[in-house]
Amino acid sequence: MPDPVHPLPFVTPLTKFFWSAGADGQLRLQQCDECRTFVHPPKPVCTTCGSEKLHHQIVSGQAILVGFTENHRFAAPGLPLPYVTAQVAPVEDPAIRITTRIPDGKAADLELGMLVAVEFEDAGEGFWLPLFRPVPGAGKRPLPEDAESPAQIVARVRPMPVRRKFEDDVVLSGVGASRIGRRLMVDPLALTVQACREAVADAGLEMADIDGLASYPGGALEAGFGEGGVTALESVLRLRPTWYNGGAETFGPAGSVIAAMLAVSAGLARHVLCFRTVWATTHAELLKQGEIPMGGGSRSASDMALGLPFGATSAAHVLAQNAQRHFHRYGTTRETLGWIALNQRANAARNPEAIYRTPLTMDEYLQARPITTPFGLYDCDVPCDGAVAVVVSAAETAGDLASVPVRVEAAGTQLIERVEWVQSTSAHEPQTIGPAAHLWSRTDLRPDDVDVAQLYDGFTFNCLSWIEALGFCGIGEAKDFLDGGKNIALDGQLPLNTHGGQLSHGRTHGMGLLREAIVQLRGEAGERQVKDARTAVVSSGGLTPSGVLLLRRD
Repeated sequence: MPDPVHPLPFVTPLTKFFWSAGADGQLRLQQCDECRTFVHPPKPVCTTCGSEKLHHQIVSGQAILVGFTENHRFAAPGLPLPYVTAQVAPVEDPAIRITTRIPDGKAADLELGMLVAVEFEDAGEGFWLPLFRPVPGAGKRPLPEDAESPAQIVARVRPMPVRRKFEDDVVLSGVGASRIGRRLMVDPLALTVQACREAVADAGLEMADIDGLASYPGGALEAGFGEGGVTALESVLRLRPTWYNGGAETFGPAGSVIAAMLAVSAGLARHVLCFRTVWATTHAELLKQGEIPMGGGSRSASDMALGLPFGATSAAHVLAQNAQRHFHRYGTTRETLGWIALNQRANAARNPEAIYRTPLTMDEYLQARPITTPFGLYDCDVPCDGAVAVVVSAAETAGDLASVPVRVEAAGTQLIERVEWVQSTSAHEPQTIGPAAHLWSRTDLRPDDVDVAQLYDGFTFNCLSWIEALGFCGIGEAKDFLDGGKNIALDGQLPLNTHGGQLSHGRTHGMGLLREAIVQLRGEAGERQVKDARTAVVSSGGLTPSGVLLLRRD
């Protein structure tokens, strides 16, 4: 028996059939008895008609190759690099996608639309992994369309239930940050306290004025993605808040700010301190030194669980395949993404806080080592240590604040696209088109009114997706809009990620983008200041349920 590939999937009674099907060499999928559509991942009810009558159907094992990425960086145990993870659409129902791996596959030998056939790998412990190989001489088929087009997604925006806007009840009153860098070897909670104290002072408040706390993703201390959340900060500062919130199932990293706005609007708090801390590089160094025990072999129940056994260990593997489909459908190229990376680096050169400030050329971008195709090194954000904090205050306090208050014109939060990454929007980052359309339904302002954009750039393609979703160019038109980088430069039509973004300033998970938007609207950005900036859009999230804010200075 071969060594198992870890982590193995988290199995429930509902999903066990899929992972054990290969024992007799037959691929099985869940099918609805009523409308005959297939359902994947397995669900207790049909996602098309709502019927609870479903069965396990043996299918042919033939599928269309609808996505693939050759992974060079994010290794999985038992899989020597490079290897190809992929998404295939079974011929019986091309509307669904199965995550898999192409054994012995190389990206240069693969094309979207190829017909592939299943074979099973015994992963041990009763697991059989469905892998797919190209069928020689079978030719290509058209890629299946998404269940809903961008226009159909936009049409599903719900109208405002009431005319009163909670956004009008708040101001963003203070902002602060800890020092940001690589391998600072500082306790993450110390970074949080530093950022929070700066934000409170920036608003002209005392810690005793803070009566609310909000954080994302909550209590996560593991993997360098948090300091322990509200519990950890309250144990240090003892603020005794009347309201608090922490969690990851929200509108991306800025979900804590949107929750704080709702709390202030509802009268639960008057000044809410929102914070976000990362310490990814220190955590990695402590792992390397053996100071933190290395985990392994655990079963994952996350949205990524269906991909982990096939080596899809990072969000990059999903997003890279969406980028590939955008290339295929709209003629986008690596150079298109390169203009985003070059723009962020040029802006970072004007920001003394940024981690990477050395000028970047297109040749350097294109020749950088591959991460997971089509992404190279400079398509990926920069892991770092740092904390960012923002104070959300009641609007009636604006005249008492020390700094120029920034108002929130609108928030876009609606979930329209499917939340499962692989089953969602296929040629853009999922959860961008829906929140963007929702944003514009809550304001009379339009994309042409935006003076500066801070758009989530965990990868260059996140940024491209938000540009199209928010209407700064049409769907599929980013290639022309980004060509040459002029439109997104500091003096361009849409100054983008003016502090260097997460690609060069550092990965602060969206809160750094919000901080930069506030600084720009106050006119305090120094060398990188956009002239007469009075409106800013800030997006948050990458593949997670996302949110977007439109800010203004009165």
